[in-house]
Amino acid sequence: MAQRLLQDMQDDWSEPCPIRNELQDGLMAAAASISPKYFYDALGSTLFEAICALPEYYPTRTEAQIFDLHADDIAATVGKSVTMIDLGAGNCAKAARLFPSLQPRQYVPIDISTEFLREAVNGLRQKFPAIPMQEIAMDFSASLQLPSTVGRENRLFFYPGSSLGNFAPEEALQFLRRMRHGLQLGEGGGVLLGIDLVKEKAVLDAAYDDALGVTAAFNRNALLHVNRLLGSDFVVGDWQHRGFFNPALSRIEMHLEARRDLTVTWCGGERKFSQGERIHTENSYKFTPDGFSDLLRQAGFGQAKMWFDPQKWFMLCYARPV
Repeated sequence: MAQRLLQDMQDDWSEPCPIRNELQDGLMAAAASISPKYFYDALGSTLFEAICALPEYYPTRTEAQIFDLHADDIAATVGKSVTMIDLGAGNCAKAARLFPSLQPRQYVPIDISTEFLREAVNGLRQKFPAIPMQEIAMDFSASLQLPSTVGRENRLFFYPGSSLGNFAPEEALQFLRRMRHGLQLGEGGGVLLGIDLVKEKAVLDAAYDDALGVTAAFNRNALLHVNRLLGSDFVVGDWQHRGFFNPALSRIEMHLEARRDLTVTWCGGERKFSQGERIHTENSYKFTPDGFSDLLRQAGFGQAKMWFDPQKWFMLCYARPV
């Protein structure tokens, strides 16, 4: 989707474009921001894969440990023959490791990074030819309207990796309600979510500001993506990565900080930044089990089944609608 819109923009920069308007609005706000969905061009998706292999970045391996420790119970709770809707599928590896136990009747990976998703699904089709697959390139943060070709019965919305934490609390509630709306009572199904939990600040800080600088490269690469989408002239070397845990708001914050006074321009606009001024690129909220249970209830879900790693750093959660 993003690639198609980019081509339309390049054909005629004078025409209105939702992506360009969203980027301009964020950059021109009193506190400048870029949505984290713009991390995920082809390079950004590859960099995120590298982040997941870093020793500091515990969520991926800790979540994988939960799947390994509780595989039988997870499969028994979720059930088989689900219509598996994988939100933010990326390389589809997390969903694929569940295929043998869940035996999905249909796999529907959704991601904003079109080419990266297509390549991943092409590889999966060779490994699992018996599973019907329908990849969808879309920004699911704004809408979960799925085509009629996606099965309705026994849907499983799969959203691992703590990505729900990228939404502010009220936004997370609305997103959960959209998932709830996509599940019809009497048709089975539920949600299987990866949730990062509150823990020591030093552990959280290191996870989002690693020693090798991969997270910094991931954050700064968003500027190159914005340049292509908006026609702006960000210079990556003018910006440094800032990633840290904000205990008062229970969230990781990622920012890009200007190294000097500078002006960024694009067709029809510009923004002056002072040295030290920041562009807010991501939040990642951290939850407690009780707090997340309350959020699920507000969204229309019943009692959740929860699984944890031995340190209780991370949680996998399954809930059905009520």
